[in-house]
Parts: sequence; structure tokens; C-alpha cells
Amino acid sequence: MPKMQTETLRQTARDMVAPGRGILAMDESRPTCAARFKKLGIADSEEKRREYRDLLVTAPGLGEFVSGAILFDETIRQQTLAGDSFPAHLAKAGIVPGIKVDTGAKPLAGFDGEKVTEGLDGLRERLAEYRELGARFAKWRAVIAIAGADKPSRACLMANAHALARYAALCQEAALVPIVEPEVLMDGGHDIARCFEVTRAAQQMVFEQLREQNVLLEGIVLKPSMVVSGADCATRAPLAEVAEQTVRCLKMTVPHEVPGIAFLSGGQSDEEATAHLNAMNARGRNLPWALTFSYGRALQQAAMATWGGDAANREAAQKIAAHRARMNGLAASGAWSADMEKLAA
Repeated sequence: MPKMQTETLRQTARDMVAPGRGILAMDESRPTCAARFKKLGIADSEEKRREYRDLLVTAPGLGEFVSGAILFDETIRQQTLAGDSFPAHLAKAGIVPGIKVDTGAKPLAGFDGEKVTEGLDGLRERLAEYRELGARFAKWRAVIAIAGADKPSRACLMANAHALARYAALCQEAALVPIVEPEVLMDGGHDIARCFEVTRAAQQMVFEQLREQNVLLEGIVLKPSMVVSGADCATRAPLAEVAEQTVRCLKMTVPHEVPGIAFLSGGQSDEEATAHLNAMNARGRNLPWALTFSYGRALQQAAMATWGGDAANREAAQKIAAHRARMNGLAASGAWSADMEKLAA
């Protein structure tokens, strides 16, 4: 890889995990966005999706706490209401534009109930196009489900790790920073110890595969799930234990060369995701990588509900979006407290 390209990847990755800032995941597919709109009584259309995403990226002060934004294929091709392309607007606001490139999790042949993420076919050409459209990083999500003592299987972990590594190598070839996202789902009744075991195995395998594919670790961002109890677990692990076990797992699996870790919220409530991130950063221990956020629903859902598809609610929704970004920016510095959650009128 040319030296200039290597330095570009390193610098972009560092920019994406800059102190006190994190990543806005606004890359929902059309079906996912339609489902969320339907719950709120919002008519789903290309123009409504554009209007909503414009509301987010033009929220005053967003760039102070958001360093990057993950777009969907539709959005990267659209213009804001003011007439700029979404990537151009984000870049002017000091926010690195990115793009989701996987085509979704599909059943893993031979392994009932397990999935592998697809999208490698034609990816080299798509990445070149997205780079021309203004993207500077990409995202690929693998989903790992816990079901009893035998799932996930080693085959499932390997298939997803290999796909993530091939995707990452192709991204760096195209001068795009890959967000590497091995998500261990919260679904199920497993306890935090089982989540730790699976998360450690998944992350170890991912980094083995990244090395096998000659991926520049200084030019990636890891987007893991936190080590938490399953959503249906009878006894949920407390805040301090989630922070302790998540950091312990990272220390065992993530090489020091990786510049930053941007957690997904993974079904946590808005404030819960913020509190967990803050607890990790408030521990006062020197860590080799930045710990920040790459949240979707935890940054968006309150703003979307306030907007409700009505332009008259746009300003109020933008204030909420900016507030959630600020709360998580503070958490990324270990400076958040629950007392700060009240939104000023």
C-alpha cells in the first residue's frame, strides 16, 4: 500500500475517534426506516427519509460532538434540503462521511439458526463509486446470536470474521477506513459471563482474520457490542460490571495499534448506552485506544418521535438530536452524569 494512502487511512481513523466525539449511525435500510416510521405514524417515502436525515445532519452544533456519520446508499446519492450532497454537507461541518456496504445477514448454510453477512460480490466496484461520491469510511455489520451452549458455532464465528476481514482489506485498497462490526446480539436469556465468553471468541477470531488479510490495524475502527446480560436474563448485570467486563474483554482481544473503539448501542435505552460508555471512560485507567460511540437508535429515536413527520417539529427534534450527541460526547470523555440529561428549554 502506498505510504500516502496508509497515512490517509491512519488520519481518517483518528479523526473518526477524536476526543469527545463519536459516530452517528444513520444507515438504516429502507425496510428498517419504514418500520420505525410506521410505529410513529409517519408516511414512508424517499422524500420523507430525506427530510428526516436532513434534520439530523443540519442540527446546530452537531459537529461539536459527532465526528462521523454512516449513510445508506439512498442518502449518499441525495442532496440536503439546502442543495448540498449529504457527504459535502457533512464534510463542511467537520464530520467524516461514511457508507454502509454490506447487504445484510443471511442464513448460514448447514448451521440452522445462524447467520453470515453477505455483500462481498462486486464490493470493490461499489467502494470505488462510494469514494467518488464522497465517502471516507465504510461499515459492515456481522451479527452473532447466543443460543444455549452450542451457538454461536465456531463455523459461524469464522465465516463472519473472514467476511469482515475481506471487506476491510477491500476498503483499505479503496482508501476507505473500514468500521469492523462484530455484534453479539442482546437477544436471549444468557448472563453476562456467557456474553463475555462469546464476545471474546468473536473478537479474537476477527483480529486473527484481519492479520491474515494484511489489514492495516491503525487504519480501522472497531465497532463492538458491549458485554451485557441478555435482554431476557432474570438478573441483569449492573452498570459497573458491564464497564469492567467490557474493558477486560477489549484488553484481551484488541491490539494496541487500533486507534479507537466505537460501541454500538445494541438495543440499550438511550441513557443506558450513555451511562455504560461514561462508566468505561471514567475508570481513570490509561487505555491504548479511544472509547467512543457509534449509535443509531440511541442517538435518533427521541428526535424521530418528536419530529413525527411534521416540519413544524423540526427545530425541537434537532435540539433533541444535538442534546443526545452532546450527552454521548461527554460520556466519551468520562464527563457525563445523569443530572445533565435534562434538555434545556
